[in-house]
Amino acid sequence: MNRATLAFIVFMVAAVAVLGFTADHWHSQYTRTEKARKEAVALADTRQQTIDDMTQRQRQNAALDAKYTQELADAKAESEKLRADLASGRRRLQLHAVCMPAAARDTTATGATDAATARLTPDAERNYQRLRTESRAVTAQVNGLQQYINEQCTERKADHGKN
Repeated sequence: MNRATLAFIVFMVAAVAVLGFTADHWHSQYTRTEKARKEAVALADTRQQTIDDMTQRQRQNAALDAKYTQELADAKAESEKLRADLASGRRRLQLHAVCMPAAARDTTATGATDAATARLTPDAERNYQRLRTESRAVTAQVNGLQQYINEQCTERKADHGKN
């Protein structure tokens, strides 16, 4: 074998080795890039699912809010209509009341009733007190729920945003 052939063989072996290392490098680079792309796609899909879920929940919350806001507005309108009807005389308020006998008086005018001011009946008084108590309980519950939302839900949302 002459030197030229030997040099050619050495050159070809070196060229094949260089091409092999280059191909391996590009294959490794491709593999890393493909892995990073798949991870990015998975992360994007996860984030999109989260966004879709949040959007759906916001729509549900908006629908619930609209429903309860409308119910509250309807109840308020009905209450105002009743108040206006009572004020105008279109409706009357009937209370179950009793007149308690006045203490014995020495001077009673002829034809005057022997009664003191009217009072609610015991049942009506109990109902009134029950309504006041329940109203206070509902107010306390609403305040508690508002505090829970402000302290827990808002904090969790803020904490979730930091992650």
